Amino acid sequence: MEKFLTLTSTLVPLPIENVDTDQIIPARFLKATSKDGFGDNLFRDWRYDSNNQPIPGFILNNPTYSGSILVAGKNFGSGSSREHAAWAVAGYGFRVVVSSFFADIFKGNSLNNGVLPVVVSESFLAEIFAAVHADPKATLTVNLEEQTITNNVNGAVETFQINAYKKNCMLNGFDDIDFLLSNKEKIETWELQQ
Repeated sequence: MEKFLTLTSTLVPLPIENVDTDQIIPARFLKATSKDGFGDNLFRDWRYDSNNQPIPGFILNNPTYSGSILVAGKNFGSGSSREHAAWAVAGYGFRVVVSSFFADIFKGNSLNNGVLPVVVSESFLAEIFAAVHADPKATLTVNLEEQTITNNVNGAVETFQINAYKKNCMLNGFDDIDFLLSNKEKIETWELQQ
């Protein structure tokens, strides 16, 4: 995985609540076992019509908005436990998803796939949506080491929580295997002492 330290980016606003994993990546795309191509089908049924033509009103089809941060409404990633949803978010190019609430399994899958889920208060989330609607070039800064998110439009800052192990992995660009390998000498030393 790529290391995550600090990210400043424009954002894509998706002010929809209760977005479930079937809306993130429809079940018909779950046959693949490789992560390749999932980003192309992120929000597939919202992005494209039955003739595979882009739906102009959907935010990912609007060139006004871009960036590495997806800002979503409350309760993002609910529903089935498909890891493919995190694959699709990462495959599209998002490094951070901001919401006021995430489903636990989606949150874990995201962290395992290099996407940082940042939980903010509902008032902070509303301020972000207001800022980006007023100026599509508005940016956010996410600092993982300090566990802060900054709305660069008004300077407002909130802290967010993250599991210490997952934080360490993201800061170092480790998946679970990389983490074990990074501790190989400590493990071998411990085994010799037993």
